[in-house]
Order: sequence, then structure tokens, then C-alpha cells
Amino acid sequence: MPENSRNLQNRNRLGAARRPLTSFRDAFRSSRIFVCQEMTISLAVPDILVARAKSGDLEALEALYRAFETPVYNLALRMLRRSEDAEDVLQETFLEVVRSIKQYRGEGHLWGWVRQITVSKTLMRIRRGQLRDTEELHEEYTQGGSGLGVGGVPARIDLERAFERLTPTSRAVVWLHDVEGYTHEEIAERMERTVSFSKSQLARAHARLRRLLAEEGAAQ
Repeated sequence: MPENSRNLQNRNRLGAARRPLTSFRDAFRSSRIFVCQEMTISLAVPDILVARAKSGDLEALEALYRAFETPVYNLALRMLRRSEDAEDVLQETFLEVVRSIKQYRGEGHLWGWVRQITVSKTLMRIRRGQLRDTEELHEEYTQGGSGLGVGGVPARIDLERAFERLTPTSRAVVWLHDVEGYTHEEIAERMERTVSFSKSQLARAHARLRRLLAEEGAAQ
């Protein structure tokens, strides 16, 4: 076999061996984190309700709030971790929805538009330093639990619990890239940082996740 072919096969085998530990996008998308988020994608709001909301109908606006309250809160909570911060983002998001609903052109699902506002408000809080950028583990995430980490590593702290231990900035980058499917260019634009910042944050976050999962696996 030609040397180049052997080298290519070796690289492919090496890549396959590493893939389970590095494919966090696949891991997140098969986890409870993504399943809960996916459930909200099918949210549909009748066009007549949207039209009423755009005309300033208070009952219609309240109906929109009830429809999106939970997914907006959960999305903010995934990145911010603290329920108080998520509640603030929820309120800020719907204030923006009320102010800007007339600008919604009906392109795609309304949830997609509301989600963009939620992401924007969440990242704004992170940029302004309104959060304590810490990797301390809250008590609620230290109680029991079991699951499989990336690559099938058994861990008391599963991927979701490890994700909670990242800093707010790292969690936001991981969530936007691995779950929402944002590119580094899009993340950089929304966070008002550079593309290299997004890439380095993601690499460091993935390394920390692998370390946390490996440590827990070794403790089994």
C-alpha cells in the first residue's frame, strides 16, 4: 500500500478514536439539554394572534407571553445558570417583544424571532459584567446524579452537570455553537468580540468539559 494511503488511513483511525471525546455538538444534541430545547422549536402561534399582538391587543400580547414564557426562561437559564438572571432576561425579552412586535415580518416561526431577542438580552448581561463569572459548583448540582459523559465515560456529573460548571461566557459560547448552531463569526458579532475569542473560549470550554467528565469517570 502506498505510504500516502497508509498515512491517510492512520489519520482516519486516529480521528475516529478521538471523535467520541471531541464531538460535543453530537453529545449535546443527544442529551437532555438539547431535547428540552428541541421541544420548543415546534411552538406555533396562529397568524391571527400575531396580527392582533402587532395591533397592540393586550390579550394577544399576554397570550404570546404565556406561549413563550417557559422556553425563553429555559434558554436564558442554560447560559446564565441563576434563576434570578433568567427571570430578568425573561422580562427584558418580552418588553422588547412588545416594543418591536410590529417589526416582525412573519418570516419563519415567531419563536425564532423571540429566541434571537432572548439570546441578545442574555449576551448583553454577560457583556456588561452583570454576572459573577465563576466556575464554582452550586450545591444543587452536587447532589447525586449519574449518566454517561462524552465518549460514554461513566460519570456522576453527566454532560449537563459539567456544562453548568463553566463560566457564563463559556456556557454562552458552547450553547450557541454546539446547540444553537451559530458560527464563530455569528457568536463574535453577538458578543461584540473577535472570532478568535469565540474559538478560544470554545476550545477551553471543551477541554474543561472533557477534564470534568474524565475526573468523574476515574472516580467510579
